[in-house]
Amino acid sequence: MINLEQVGVHLPQGYLFKEISLQINDGDKIGLVGKNGVGKSTMLKLISGHSSPSEGRIHKPKDCTIGYLTQDIKIDTKQSVFDYLLKSNVTLTNLNSRIDQINQALVERTDYESSEYLVMLDELNELNHEFSLNEGFLWEEKITSTLLGLGFSDLELHRSLDTFSGGWKMRAELAKILVNSPDVILLDEPTNHLDILSIAWLENYLKNYPGGVIVISHDRLFLDNVTKRTLEISKGGILDFAYAYSKYKALRAEEIERMGHAKKQQDKEIKHTEELINKFRAKKNKAAFAQSLIKKLEKTERIQLEDDSIANMKIRFPLSIQPGKWVLEMEDMGKTFGKKKLFDGVNLTVGKGEKIALLGANGTGKSTLLKRIMGDLDGQGTVTYGHNVNIMYFAQDQAASLDNTLTVLETVDQTAKGEIRKNLRGVLGAFLFQGEDVDKRVSVLSGGERTRLALCQLLLSPSNFLILDEPTNHLDIQSKEVLKQALKSYEGTFIVVSHDREFLDGLTNRIWEIENQELRIQHFGVKEFLKRKAEFSTNKKTPIAEKRVHALEANSSDTKRTYEEEKERKRLKNKLNNQLNKSEKKIDELEREIKKQDLVIAELDYSDKELADKVVSAYKELKLNLDQQMQLWEEASEGLIELE
Repeated sequence: MINLEQVGVHLPQGYLFKEISLQINDGDKIGLVGKNGVGKSTMLKLISGHSSPSEGRIHKPKDCTIGYLTQDIKIDTKQSVFDYLLKSNVTLTNLNSRIDQINQALVERTDYESSEYLVMLDELNELNHEFSLNEGFLWEEKITSTLLGLGFSDLELHRSLDTFSGGWKMRAELAKILVNSPDVILLDEPTNHLDILSIAWLENYLKNYPGGVIVISHDRLFLDNVTKRTLEISKGGILDFAYAYSKYKALRAEEIERMGHAKKQQDKEIKHTEELINKFRAKKNKAAFAQSLIKKLEKTERIQLEDDSIANMKIRFPLSIQPGKWVLEMEDMGKTFGKKKLFDGVNLTVGKGEKIALLGANGTGKSTLLKRIMGDLDGQGTVTYGHNVNIMYFAQDQAASLDNTLTVLETVDQTAKGEIRKNLRGVLGAFLFQGEDVDKRVSVLSGGERTRLALCQLLLSPSNFLILDEPTNHLDIQSKEVLKQALKSYEGTFIVVSHDREFLDGLTNRIWEIENQELRIQHFGVKEFLKRKAEFSTNKKTPIAEKRVHALEANSSDTKRTYEEEKERKRLKNKLNNQLNKSEKKIDELEREIKKQDLVIAELDYSDKELADKVVSAYKELKLNLDQQMQLWEEASEGLIELE
């Protein structure tokens, strides 16, 4: 569908990439990867037509439509979110406008049998047919479902777009691209401003999308689940793998290893050739031989290896001092802004060694909860720290607190303690500060670079309780893996807010979820949490009221029941009533038992792994039984409604 022919981009400092020839086929799902600064975003700009290559050509079919999501969205409109999408399809807008004009004219006219009237009727039929072919009658429903999938609430659909933050404007722009179904969708870091549930929704949408998709992302799981082909920009060229990210990465590692062996052999041959040249170049009878060796050496294409040392780097957060049995206690804690309540009635004790993921849709109050814990915001209730607790807090705006007068190296050198000081350049390299970058002043760093430096500084600071608000923003996949391994080996307690499922998987032993102004504790991993949320979302699509309508429609054709039918109905009704009563009693018992266990878990010593695993396992079993009884209760309730 799209062909790149010997494409190159030349900058003042040299080529970004050159001589790239590539074919993008119908329906391709491609992950575009490579280190920061190699030209991934530039490549999307070229394909979208937003910029032109310095050399070469890009061939696209004339009717090829492209939807392009950039990282620097600029939307300046007072339109509502819904209207912004509603009027984004020019074809449907024009058709709808003309249909309205004709309908208005037909209402006003009385010459029903005139040729002009009949011509208008014919045009109206043709327009309605074309409107239907373009799925115009499903247009508003499609807009609504897409916006809801990306996290907008029903009330927000009709709010003016200029009242939303940049992250929410990005969601609106993404929704506009999706509903218009272009032939190719280009996405530059689409998950940066999405919450964990919206990412899962987008992932499922793109997997089933019939058109082509090219995506830049630092979310490994997102790439694995959406893409089937990986393009890597490396050393000014492009490598093409017919696999998703993880398989590509494994094959790439094998290839780098083979190249490493080949380079060793080549280096040995080059060294031997140089020795021969030095030996014979001064001898007259061997001078011609030496010259031929020199020419051979000049023509040799040197093997260059990617530096993959960061992937194998192991960093540990230093522990300052062992705290007491519990590190944090919240009593009746809450926060309200004016009339808007985010959460209240939070009563929790956090034990030593707990690893907590704080999840919830954007705007539910995750960052606010962390600020209440830190004492940066006032609110209802109290927050108390345990004995010897030493908190380090990484806020989303942490970069603003850096000293602009220091260099990158000086910033971390002030913080680091102990053995890690010997490898400060290596640690900085893991967070993408390499070579001369470490001598840059903080004042000249970009927003993303400042955030990475602030996180690196935090990683080197001794503590026993970490609170991290979106630490993985602006990190590439390798840097995130370095951070994850450091957190997994951390001996203290941490609470982390992140929408990166791959990063959270296997990292935490608790989930705090903020939903409907409540903080709920889930004692299972991220995968199980998302699975349950997806199942719940699916069940919501067939509510009791809808089933009641189906039941009424089914009965409308035969209002009289026979004696046997009535007898069977009563039997089923008694059975369902028994199940309902039985489940209600069981639910009551389980909820009381879970409440007791909540107190046990709050005081649990997680340093005793065997005991902790046993208690948590029993607690999970109670929660699972409760879910099963709730399901039985719902099925019995719905069954009774259908029988009425």
